[in-house]
Amino acid sequence: MGTVFGIVAAVVALVGLLAALGHVGYLAMLNNAARKRGLSGTATSDYVSGRWKVAGGTALVALIGLLLTNANSVPVDVVGLLLGGGAGIAAKQALDSTREQFRGIS
Repeated sequence: MGTVFGIVAAVVALVGLLAALGHVGYLAMLNNAARKRGLSGTATSDYVSGRWKVAGGTALVALIGLLLTNANSVPVDVVGLLLGGGAGIAAKQALDSTREQFRGIS
């Protein structure tokens, strides 16, 4: 039973890490586009600069959660699942907030 839970925890943590890395990638894309626009992209570049800490933090927490799921202990797997899943949810919400800011999605 512990092995099955470990696999599920690893999958959840991996999905959380992918969501966090997706947010990092989206910010990198926005920053690149803002730099190409020069002076007219300054507001976007400033916004992205303020979001790097959130993106990096969620990616780091999700990575720690994924690493914790490699343990052979169910309680440690639970912590890894919570960290990875929670970081993924936070990253998804931050990504949605960023997309809403620049795409006008309501």
